[in-house]
Amino acid sequence: MKPPCVPLECASFVVPVFNEQANLPELIQRCLKVGHALPGDFELVLVDDGSTDDSARIIAAAAERKPGHVVGVLLNRNYGQHAAVTAGLAQARGDIIVTLDADLQNPPEEIPKLLAGIERGCDVVAGVRQRRQDSRVRVVASRIMNRLMRRMTGVGVGDYGCMQRAYRRDIVDAILACNERSVYIPALGNSFAGNIGEVTVEHAERRAGKSKYRLWSLLNLYFDLLVSTTTAPLRMLSMLGTLSALAGVGLGVLLIVLRLVYGPEWAAQGMFTIFALVFWFLGVQLIGMGLLGEYIGRISRDVQGRPRFIVRKVVGAQARPVARVSEAHRPETPIADRADATEADAMGADAIGAGR
Repeated sequence: MKPPCVPLECASFVVPVFNEQANLPELIQRCLKVGHALPGDFELVLVDDGSTDDSARIIAAAAERKPGHVVGVLLNRNYGQHAAVTAGLAQARGDIIVTLDADLQNPPEEIPKLLAGIERGCDVVAGVRQRRQDSRVRVVASRIMNRLMRRMTGVGVGDYGCMQRAYRRDIVDAILACNERSVYIPALGNSFAGNIGEVTVEHAERRAGKSKYRLWSLLNLYFDLLVSTTTAPLRMLSMLGTLSALAGVGLGVLLIVLRLVYGPEWAAQGMFTIFALVFWFLGVQLIGMGLLGEYIGRISRDVQGRPRFIVRKVVGAQARPVARVSEAHRPETPIADRADATEADAMGADAIGAGR
């Protein structure tokens, strides 16, 4: 059964930012243009993930100029893309939340496609990048990971690596209620969605700056995606261990038979083969211990309950707690009126201070 259609009352665009000072002015301009063309209200939530350039200053200036539509969330250091997205989701007040990257490879003009999918009744609408402008190596690695994730999770999403997605309010609430530190937002959102839609979106070439994901970073990201969303690697390792044990038993039986047939002299000639097999079994065990250690390490970090990020400052809106119930997300007044309310509160505080 499909969820009921959602009329667009308020949309939030959440964008994680890390050293994107060259792209931010155009990004803000294009997002505001798209938002003003929507039938309902909107806000643009920009999360500075500990940038070392002027990104934080640009975000703060935009939030001060457009306090009704731009919200700046400034983290105290770099925590990673998905932690920054979580910080943005925690501040977003919309009924529909759209995430996208700040490098303009996810064109903001594609946002209405995602919103239309939510309005038709989808819980999550995933963008599928067409005519990708990334390197050949990155495209091939992405295809391999997408195929692997579809097989392991059973969720037939075509592009797990695309951050241009739209979520219903209740899906975002469920994401924020999760306490694990190593999260992959698209996969986590899919795990709560009853109805996942897909739309093709354009993929533009990066105009300025460099990608923050190098080969090693991508490998770490894909590993986080696998480990944080499924225990299939452990099951595969258990199957490999079982097959190795059976192979060991079969080899032992074979050696006994050969010794009986060819005599004890043959055993000395086969020692190097035995050593090779022993080293192979040892390698399987070490891989298993390492993989098991990864899972245990993540469990340890989650049990410690440390915060995933620290918000240094919120510009354009009051800071909101990370864990909230669904109704707490919905603003009592339209987003465009928040600046007036904040200004009125400040005037009231000044009046109280003057009367003391």
